[in-house]
Amino acid sequence: MEIKFTIKNQNILEAEQDVLLLKYAQDFYGVDRKIMELLDKEGYEVGQIICPPDGFRLIENPISDLSYKYLLFLGVSDLRSFNYKRIRKFARKALTSLAAELPNVESIACTIHGPGYGLDEIEAFNSQIAGFVDALRSKDCPKNLEELFFYELNRGRSNRLEKALNSIFKDEKVQITNDRIVYESEHEDETEEILRSVGYESDSKPVAFVAMPFSKDKNDVYHYGIQNAVKRAGFLCERIDEVPFTGSIVKNIKKKIKKANFVVADLSNANPNVYLEVGFAWGLDKPTIFVIDDIDSLKFDVNSQRCLTYDSIKELEETLFKEIDSMKDRFT
Repeated sequence: MEIKFTIKNQNILEAEQDVLLLKYAQDFYGVDRKIMELLDKEGYEVGQIICPPDGFRLIENPISDLSYKYLLFLGVSDLRSFNYKRIRKFARKALTSLAAELPNVESIACTIHGPGYGLDEIEAFNSQIAGFVDALRSKDCPKNLEELFFYELNRGRSNRLEKALNSIFKDEKVQITNDRIVYESEHEDETEEILRSVGYESDSKPVAFVAMPFSKDKNDVYHYGIQNAVKRAGFLCERIDEVPFTGSIVKNIKKKIKKANFVVADLSNANPNVYLEVGFAWGLDKPTIFVIDDIDSLKFDVNSQRCLTYDSIKELEETLFKEIDSMKDRFT
């Protein structure tokens, strides 16, 4: 059995696979919400779609603007608790559900889950891949399945996901013989370890929480300056994104900071939310590293704290990595 994983830098609503895989996280978000809005126009009520965690709804696609044959909604926990382990479980459940309902499916489309609400991008992606592989390895999947597609509109993220995928599987293909994965990669042991542990052991890994402004012009600062440095140093990298959580987002911020081994705070532009998160970190006595693009914009008591300045994203990555690496003993 050979399955190919493909990353597509394209709008998932314009794709043409057999099944569109969606989640219902006890509310609708992102692509899930857009599909629900389209279903609503076709006369579907929310009650026909919602499902409890571990449940699912399979719908023969009634939307003329979509080329999919079927829509599969899987019920999961709310986003606050939809962690790496549950992402892995979600991916496996998707294939096992289809094995029973649509065994002749050849292609499935999905998005990556996790980064949109603050989880580590690559850890979340690897957890999803591992869940799919769990189902493939046990042959509890559609018997004619040939390809799984990940759609991502952001070109930078799609490039990062493709790089991550290539680090696991050469040519993005998975061959399974007698319940064993056949690798063409020289890093077979490393790949097996990733697939064995990711998701199951992710929440026990050391993590950095990043406090920074929500703005498009800061995306590259986060992904290539801060995230690269944190990952190189051996930590997961998490933050709070602009997902419309039900209830107080402050509660979720506190939970993330409490869990983190240390905090990286970008104080550029004197963003008040970032200063608030720094206050929470100090209240919990969390080690905090400050970075800023203009030292003259520092506010309040942090003037007395050491702050790493940067003129470019590459400079930020190198400076921050050295700082984290030199302080590892304090963080773990």
